[in-house]
Amino acid sequence: MLAPLALDAQAVLWSSPQKEVGHRPLIVLLHGLGSHEGDLFGLSPHLPLEPIIASLRAPISFQPGYSWFPISDTGDIDSRDVDTAARAVLTWIDDLGPLESVGLLGFSQGAATALQVQRHAPDRIDYVVNLAGFVAPGDRPGDACLSQLRPPVFWGRGTNDTIIPHTAIIHTAEWLPKHSRLDTRIYEGLQHEISARELADVSAFIREHSPQ
Repeated sequence: MLAPLALDAQAVLWSSPQKEVGHRPLIVLLHGLGSHEGDLFGLSPHLPLEPIIASLRAPISFQPGYSWFPISDTGDIDSRDVDTAARAVLTWIDDLGPLESVGLLGFSQGAATALQVQRHAPDRIDYVVNLAGFVAPGDRPGDACLSQLRPPVFWGRGTNDTIIPHTAIIHTAEWLPKHSRLDTRIYEGLQHEISARELADVSAFIREHSPQ
């Protein structure tokens, strides 16, 4: 096993006081490569009001921001590195104590990490929002459980996204329907970004799958 990573609890951005986290649904935001906790937190006003939102900072410095796991010069990833990032997120969640529900929303590399968290803890993550992300290669012990539970997953991507390799898209398109109740949305002309239309779809998805 690779050396564990730890998240900076002081860097987390909260939409409400942290003391409320055990009494309301939780949405955890995981930013993309080279970004930071303030990036996706800007989406908070456009998401449902009932959940409390926590935006995390990835643990690896990557100029000008941070990374969840290393990527080689050829774009290859080691799934063990994604496992290490997923365990760091789970440890942070564990430290919060008992929770009503947990949803993960990630963009790009953050989405890959979110899906890997769900693969490590299939019975603890209620849903995942995968924006312009992908499923890491390889099999994980939680995959068989996911194929039975089939938790809700939203997968949004753009037709003009040239950042995520085609092979990763193909693998994700094959894997997710077998391990989730998948809501796939493909946005014409969208690049490696999030549109207002996609954000409205995400908000509706969260409302549907968060406790009322």
